[in-house]
Amino acid sequence: MEQPIRQPVALRVNGAEHRLEVDTRSSLLDVLREDVGLTGSKKGCDHGQCGSCTVLLDGRRVTSCLALAVAHDGAEVTTVEGLADGDALHPLQAAFIEHDALQCGYCTPGQIVSGVGLLAEARAEGLELDEDTIRERMSGNICRCGAYPGIVAAIGEVAGR
Repeated sequence: MEQPIRQPVALRVNGAEHRLEVDTRSSLLDVLREDVGLTGSKKGCDHGQCGSCTVLLDGRRVTSCLALAVAHDGAEVTTVEGLADGDALHPLQAAFIEHDALQCGYCTPGQIVSGVGLLAEARAEGLELDEDTIRERMSGNICRCGAYPGIVAAIGEVAGR
């Protein structure tokens, strides 16, 4: 069996620099979970279809299971663990709690990170986020429990602030 090829990669994750040597086949998700030790981003489908692994990569929403870590040397990555400011939750995290926007919680980290990305996109585009727009722009994040009404309400509340 052939030995894996390893390559140095520097990632800035939630504001902290990480210099790693990773298998060139490793996804960003696997590097975050196994090498950096941040397990908030979940491995759901491992095909980019469920959104459980969503992170912000240089400010853009991505499914980290489809992103090769070596392709993002020098990138800024924000995971769900990096959204809070110390003990103060990110406004969207607090809104998820307030609107009971979760059931089993497996998709919640990806939903929240994707929602944060959506809010930034809406600000940058001058887009008003009504329920239909939120549902459409969050369609890459699947909740098997059906917590969508709370998710949409939480994002809508934060968008209205």
